[in-house]
This record gives sequence, structure tokens and C-alpha cells, in this order.
Amino acid sequence: MQLTMFHSKIHRARVTASELSYNGSFGVDSALLKKARMLPGQQVDVLNVSNGERFTTYLIEEPAGSKAFGVYGAAAHKVKKGDIVILITYAHMDVEEARNYKPITLVMDENNEIEAEL
Repeated sequence: MQLTMFHSKIHRARVTASELSYNGSFGVDSALLKKARMLPGQQVDVLNVSNGERFTTYLIEEPAGSKAFGVYGAAAHKVKKGDIVILITYAHMDVEEARNYKPITLVMDENNEIEAEL
């Protein structure tokens, strides 16, 4: 049996860009993607703390060290620059792997710096 389990999370990042005229996705500083064990092209759930919107898209890389979190395409109707978001990824695991897997959470501060790693 395969279970869909919480894999990793970036908690309370501040959106730095929201652009409608783009072929949709969610961009994240590539250094933060790596730290959160997330990959470009990976499916991600986006939870907008600022307005309650939730949607699923995929990740793309922003320049390393940029602290960028950008929403592009139609999803820009759901997220505006300055909004606070939570990004969550999941992974399929067998039962034994799921019991032993330790997800990672990066808690961000108001400047998109890592405040805590849980």
C-alpha cells in the first residue's frame, strides 16, 4: 500500500511577485527549495494565510539567495505581492517508510529568512 504523506513545508513566506501574464507556477528561491527538499516541477499546495485561498500548482526556481516567492499565471488572482503563504509538498510512501520519514518545515520571518527549521 502507498500512502500520500506530508513531505515538506515552507511556512509563512512573504510573496515578492504576482504576475498574471505568465505560464503559471510558483517560483521559490532555489537555495530555499533545496533546503526544504523540494524540486522544480514538484506539485505544491499553496495556502494563502492572508486571504484563505488554496490551490495546487508546481514549483519553479527563482535565483539562489533572492528570497523570492513569486506566483505566476492565473493563480495571481489568488495571491498578491505581500501576502503570506504556506507551501506544502507530499510524497507517496509505503507504510514502513511513512512511519520513519521525518518531514521538514522551514519557518520564514517577514524578510523570507529562515527563522526556524522543524
